[in-house]
Order: sequence, then structure tokens, then C-alpha cells
Amino acid sequence: MTSPSHTVLEVIRQRYDGLTPAEKRLADSLLENYPVSGLGSITATADNAGVSTPTVARMVQKLGYKGYPEFQAHLHQELEATISSPIAKHDRWAAGAPTAHILNRFAEAMTNNLRDTLSSMDVATFDEVAAILRDEKRAIYFVGGRITGALAEYFFTHMQVIRPRTTLISTNRSSWPQYLLNMSAGDVIVIFDIRRYEQELATLAETAAASGVIIILFTDVWASPVARHAAHVFKVRIEAPSAWDSSVVTLFTVEALIEAVQSASWDKTRERMNSLEKLFERSRLFRRADTSRER
Repeated sequence: MTSPSHTVLEVIRQRYDGLTPAEKRLADSLLENYPVSGLGSITATADNAGVSTPTVARMVQKLGYKGYPEFQAHLHQELEATISSPIAKHDRWAAGAPTAHILNRFAEAMTNNLRDTLSSMDVATFDEVAAILRDEKRAIYFVGGRITGALAEYFFTHMQVIRPRTTLISTNRSSWPQYLLNMSAGDVIVIFDIRRYEQELATLAETAAASGVIIILFTDVWASPVARHAAHVFKVRIEAPSAWDSSVVTLFTVEALIEAVQSASWDKTRERMNSLEKLFERSRLFRRADTSRER
């Protein structure tokens, strides 16, 4: 039985190795333009993949669905979730909201989000990303969307202290080609993009990846189109009893990465922090309180 907490995309990837060659061809076709590729009739889906309709029927049952209608219903639900406006999200949550205080409902939702995200997160991927981020031979760029841009800036602010060659990409899209001009193969762009995805971020990722730039993506369980071009993807749970998606688990993952990078290169990081503090003192940006004088 398929878990309701897993997307069709996740189920296909989890069970891919157990599929027959024809079923793998169908899976590849579905993943190529997910989820739209599975929204047509069973005949159209089969024709697009170059397989028979019985192959489609067998594979969706192998994935844990009762049949193609149930499989397609899950795809429709996912598509609706990715394009939901804040108002629609609020109405959906409010309709079934429990009577518990909002603090309790939020705490329960965030706990579930964190548990589900960690249960599906690949530790090896986390460690590999941390190693990439601390490699000072690589320049690291950070960028996000209208809301997630704040997360990109937060990540950048910390990484800028830990290591050199870090850049926060401007929110001005017209300036992005200039950033691309400075990137070299092996450099990294950390991209944040959650549902109601921003096409400009996918274009940026596609262009950069074509030049050998490594894309690290933070997204939701439905996966931004940027994922097609990303070397590493963190898919986090973002549902909340609110009109807005939650950034709690995304921020948790970011802060865990910051610590992983910092602790692995602590001697250098400490030197940079000491130098930064001296610069703050010289520039008088942060003045220490004078406790020697009484009022």
C-alpha cells in the first residue's frame, strides 16, 4: 500500500530498480515531464512511453495503487497542491482545523514535517553537500524566490563568515547573466524554490548546469522544475496550518549544513571570525558597551 505522505515521484524512484525494462521506460517517460505526463488517458500515457496499456496498468499496481484512476488522482492532488494560492491553502486548513490552540497545531505540524523529512533524507547526500560547500576551490552562489530569498540570504550570511568566495545573487533578474558570466565549471549555486515555482530559477539552473556549475536545490516534496538540473536536492515538508508554507524544516536543514561545514573547518573559521571581529571594532559598526562609566 502506498503511503499517503509520499508523492508519486518519490514512489517511482523508490521502486524503480524493481521494475521491468518496459516499466522503467514508462517510469522514465513519466519522470521526464512530471506530473503532467501522467494526466492524460491510460492509452495516451502508454503511447507517449512506447509501451502497452497493460504495462501501464501493471506498473501502477506495482507502485501500490489500486489502478490507473487512483494513480492519476494522486497526480491531480499533487498538481493542485503545487499551484495552491495562500487563500486556497488557508481555506483547506481551516475547513478541517482541530479545536486545539494554534500553538499546539503548529507544533504538531512542524514535528511531523521534521520527522517525515529526516526519515527520507539521505545522510550520504547531506555529507556530500557539506563537503562541496566547504571546498574553497569552488565559488558558492545563493539565490531564492520571492519568499525563499530570505533563506538564501540567511545561508549566505553565515557561509560568508565561514569561507571566502561566496556571493548572494541579486533579486534583480536582469542582472543574472552577469553572475553566470563569472561562474566556472565546478562552482555551486544553492537555489531555494518551493511551490508556485519561479520559472526564472529553472532557467538560471539550466543555463548554469550546462556550463558545469553544480546545482544544490532546497525544495518541497513535489519538487521544483529546478530539480531536473540539480546534482543534489533536499525535499522538505512545508505544510502548515496556515495560508503560508512553513520554512521551519528548510531552515533546520540549512543550519545543520552550516554547522557541518563550520565544524569541519573550525580552525580556518575561527581565524576568519577573529579577523571579522577586529574589522567590526575598527569600523565601529558594533561598539562594546562602556561599563566603566556610571550614570
